Amino acid sequence: MYNDGEFARWRRHPWHGLAPMADDADEGVVTAYIEMLPSDTVKYELDKNTGFLMVDRPQRTTATPPALYGFIPRTYCAEEVAKRCEHADVADGDPLDICVFSERLITRADIILQARVVGGIQMIDDGEADDKIIAVLDGDNIWGGVHDIADLPPIKTERLQHYFSTYKMIPGKDIEIRVDTVYGRDEALKVIEASRTDYNNHYGHLFDRKS
Repeated sequence: MYNDGEFARWRRHPWHGLAPMADDADEGVVTAYIEMLPSDTVKYELDKNTGFLMVDRPQRTTATPPALYGFIPRTYCAEEVAKRCEHADVADGDPLDICVFSERLITRADIILQARVVGGIQMIDDGEADDKIIAVLDGDNIWGGVHDIADLPPIKTERLQHYFSTYKMIPGKDIEIRVDTVYGRDEALKVIEASRTDYNNHYGHLFDRKS
């Protein structure tokens, strides 16, 4: 479907056309494509076919994401990610989500940034593994020195857990979401590696020059 020449001529697809980390990145620093801001009351999501950011749905509740929200390029949540989640047999079939804390206000989405991974939340959404990696903006003047989840104030993680446990709520409809498992940097890096393996297993053919 894609080859290096096409990537060079046109804007790169945020999912398939960007590397998950810069060549010179420190260990644990990944590239994040940002879809949503903490001020967004509409859920924006990448349209996987075109690579453009689209309106997925207006948020039904007043909840807004407590951090920048997006995904890590060239990741995919499938069999290997599901193996890391004891209570899920499958994963959600999307790129791996990432939440990034920044001390300075970032006022637009559809951007990329470098994020230092510090942990994650093992979210199970209706039986599917839907992990949320937690990170801080690399080089941030307040959060840049954070290296593990224990270095963050607990309220930061609690707000993320509350958001993801409630943002799909509809009055009168039961939605089974679990966000009770929080893990540190080491496990987060293993989840990222599993998602990269899943991506290569399912989409590696996109980079086969013979395809």
